[in-house]
Amino acid sequence: MKEIDFISEIHKSTTRDYLARVNDKEFPKAKAAKLAKKYDFDYWDGDRRICYGGYKYIEGRLDNLVKKLINHYNLTSNSRILDIGCGKGYLLYEFTKFLPGIDVHGLDISNYAIKNSKEEIREKLINGNATNLPFSNNYFDLVICINTLHNLHSYDLFDALKEMERVGNNNKYLCVESYRNEVEKANLLYWQVTCEAFNTPKEWKWWFKQAGYNGDYSFIFFE
Repeated sequence: MKEIDFISEIHKSTTRDYLARVNDKEFPKAKAAKLAKKYDFDYWDGDRRICYGGYKYIEGRLDNLVKKLINHYNLTSNSRILDIGCGKGYLLYEFTKFLPGIDVHGLDISNYAIKNSKEEIREKLINGNATNLPFSNNYFDLVICINTLHNLHSYDLFDALKEMERVGNNNKYLCVESYRNEVEKANLLYWQVTCEAFNTPKEWKWWFKQAGYNGDYSFIFFE
């Protein structure tokens, strides 16, 4: 298990006005969060002041991330991949572009996301919860979970981490939101609309140890 940064390049490419989001008059934070936590239209394709403001496929945006994952975990067209919290499946679709024939699977709590996912892989995506994965032990060559687990309440983190460890053969990678100081903590509180687990890196590592999670991990910070 080690900390590897695959995500910060994408995370830092977005400009964020923290105060504007938390002080918005039409969508004050409580209202935005209530809408976002339905993980329906408003979360994915509604107003930007609520969440994504239109979660669209952008050609090439995930190329570098996919290349890094393929190279680091020695993936081939014969590999099996699971994306927990796959959303509309854009990341999994990119894997199929670079490795034709690769066996991809995605799980997400949002029915809306799956219904509006990348058509080419939609049949490989299922609705479900990270705490109860419908797959056999050690089934996947790589299990990824990017920016998802921090949306779980603390009482569900243990089960989700255990499940991720269970279904992965050797390689697992997750990324979660975190903070290292009071400025980053405040920015995270201002920006987030679905986060339930507010942990420092040290606290996240404690959770990993408690659940027996032995995969790789990284954190994103709101600087």
